[in-house]
Amino acid sequence: MAPRADVPIRDHAAIGDGRTVALVTLDGSIDWLCLPDLDSASVFGSLLDLRSGGTFTLAPDVPFGASRHYVPGTNVLVTMFETDAGTVRVTDAMTLPDGGLAPARELCRRIEVESGSVPMRWEVCPRFGYGEDTTSISLRAGIPVATTGNLAVAVNAWGVDAPQVGRAAVGGSFVARTDAMIALSVAYQEPLVFPSRDDVERRLASTISFWQGWASSCAFTGPSRSSVERSALALKLLIFSPSGAVAGAATTSLPETLGGERNWDYRFSWVRDSAFTLAALLHLGYAAEADAFFWWLMHASQLTHPHLEVLYRLDGGLGVPERFLPFAGYRSSRPVRVGNAAVDQVQLDIYGDLLQTAWVYASTGRPIEGEMGRRLAKIADLVCDLWELRDAGIWEVRSEPRHFTQSKMMCWVALDRAVGLAERGHLGGRVDRWRAEKMAIETYIESRCWSEKMQSYTRSAGSDELDTSVLLGALHGYREPTHTRMTGTIDAIGRELGHGPFIYRYSGEDGLAGSEGAFLACSFWFVEALARSGRRSRALSLMADLLSRSNDVGLYAEEIDPRSGDFLGNFPQALTHLALISAAVSLDDERSVLDGGPP
Repeated sequence: MAPRADVPIRDHAAIGDGRTVALVTLDGSIDWLCLPDLDSASVFGSLLDLRSGGTFTLAPDVPFGASRHYVPGTNVLVTMFETDAGTVRVTDAMTLPDGGLAPARELCRRIEVESGSVPMRWEVCPRFGYGEDTTSISLRAGIPVATTGNLAVAVNAWGVDAPQVGRAAVGGSFVARTDAMIALSVAYQEPLVFPSRDDVERRLASTISFWQGWASSCAFTGPSRSSVERSALALKLLIFSPSGAVAGAATTSLPETLGGERNWDYRFSWVRDSAFTLAALLHLGYAAEADAFFWWLMHASQLTHPHLEVLYRLDGGLGVPERFLPFAGYRSSRPVRVGNAAVDQVQLDIYGDLLQTAWVYASTGRPIEGEMGRRLAKIADLVCDLWELRDAGIWEVRSEPRHFTQSKMMCWVALDRAVGLAERGHLGGRVDRWRAEKMAIETYIESRCWSEKMQSYTRSAGSDELDTSVLLGALHGYREPTHTRMTGTIDAIGRELGHGPFIYRYSGEDGLAGSEGAFLACSFWFVEALARSGRRSRALSLMADLLSRSNDVGLYAEEIDPRSGDFLGNFPQALTHLALISAAVSLDDERSVLDGGPP
């Protein structure tokens, strides 16, 4: 059964192996998978184009209902298909590599009969290079292999009749009476590996064991433990294991407005997310991932030192030029983009994010010294030179640059953290200048970025527009959350940008046509700001509501339509899950709720 063009974003689940991520629909289709890596071109892309994107379908050949869950503590998915003829369990996983399969990517789909005899149908339709490359299918040692250039997909089927091999697809049908296995073995270069069924079963078992061991080491024990664990597992899916980078999301061009142009590629790593990422990993006890991410960030940022790029490729490289694909787009939302032109923007907030990340790292007793300290000092010097500029802001608007308040606040954070690191002996430099410029930034914000009319910090200097991102000023310590101006800002944002438990990003234009959904990270930031300002009861109520708005397997996209509950934007979204973790930790930590300052 081919995936429908209207499969809701929230009807997807994610599986992965630390190098790429596949999305599985509720009706049993793999409609998104990039190979060999998460930021490579898609091989299954029917999420963005039903006709030419490519897919792997597996479902009963009779009417069915479906439900699903992850194997507890894992990123291994179980879908239960209920039919009048019986019940079938499908287990989907991207198996983790062992020594003999290290270069490969392996998508495993195991079918087991719970009861009855169920007619099943499956089909693999690879479409390489976002559907732009020619796909050839042939038999090698009796195994169907789809190829283009040096990329190959081998389809191994066990327990079923020999598959039908066409020019563009491989598939077949069978009656599931006893346990069977269909596995897709993927290698990005020759020679191909044709595993045995026992090999795949063994890797599936060890994959489940790995995930359960990893999840069981999560240090969070608060009342939102299950949601935090699922968010940690989603975050782990987005960590590119060869480098330690964390991708913004697994997809590109899922729209923020159905039928609109707000469609972006998020398969890169944003400096903007770095402080939340490091804090979340350390709070949850994942020191190895935290260290890997920090050193990846320091390595990547060295390439343009002391200037920072807004985002970096997952391998730490530069250059992600934005171009359009001929895909039809999710629900006709075009253009479909790969690459991201935001890389060429000036965003001043990222300097605060980097220094805050270093501050969090050093606060755990990890050393910052020598060349790293000198680099951070030069970044602080650069902030002194740049903070008065207009920029595109945290939301990467495509209108004219402005003096965005959150950018100024994060420049303040950058210099505050530089001073703090210097006072603790982590770095040396022009500390007196950092202090003086920090005070100048504060004077600017308090005199030009506060609205008496709104009783709130504003989106930009001289305006009455609002922006939820200024709450990061409280979360990162620009102002105590209990400060009168910050509590006024929290109230104004809830009043003007709130819709039930959801919060929109900002008011005012941004250079793009159409509107967007409520931004889920903003909704969790709002919860955390409430908690830190002493309004714990309301924060707990909103948190419970937000946690109930995940999809059926606990995942979130970038945005949500508050009226319909439909997910919008890329999926699963790292920043949303990071904000959830941060809010949960704050609600569980009386000290952090009360002090409101930096970690």
